[in-house]
Amino acid sequence: MRKSRADEFMEFASARSGQLFRSACLLTSGDTHLAEDLTQETLGRMYALWGRVARIGNPAAYAQTVLVRTFLSHQRRRSATERPLGELPDRAPDAGEDPALRIALLDALAGLAPKDRAVVVLRYWEDRSIEETADALHVSSAAVRTRSVRALGKLRQRLGGSIAEFAAR
Repeated sequence: MRKSRADEFMEFASARSGQLFRSACLLTSGDTHLAEDLTQETLGRMYALWGRVARIGNPAAYAQTVLVRTFLSHQRRRSATERPLGELPDRAPDAGEDPALRIALLDALAGLAPKDRAVVVLRYWEDRSIEETADALHVSSAAVRTRSVRALGKLRQRLGGSIAEFAAR
């Protein structure tokens, strides 16, 4: 018996939503609420074109591309710079997590320009090739390499020697 398109999409969405959310959290520098919104918008856009999914060679990679483009569109909005004054943790950290390291890394990511952050997340979190990252961002491979080197330099500068002390824990 053939599955309906809605059932196929639900299967895809349940399998990929966790990965999309994790990537969105990194793109948003830990803003879980915005990450949820970006994930939901990405899945909504994927559902709208799910009937044409046969033409998409790799729907999971395409969903990541849609997520990054949605994030970059959001960053261009004026409201994207609004931040709450006080933050309450959504949950207590797991025993295996190092909250100081997590905060330091998310703060360093937040200091990067949106496109630089997208390059770092796609290249080093999603483990995409330079060409795949370039396709996702609609830039040249040389631009990805340049942004990657500059972004990593900025991260090293922001984290300084503190990353070694966090890693030693």
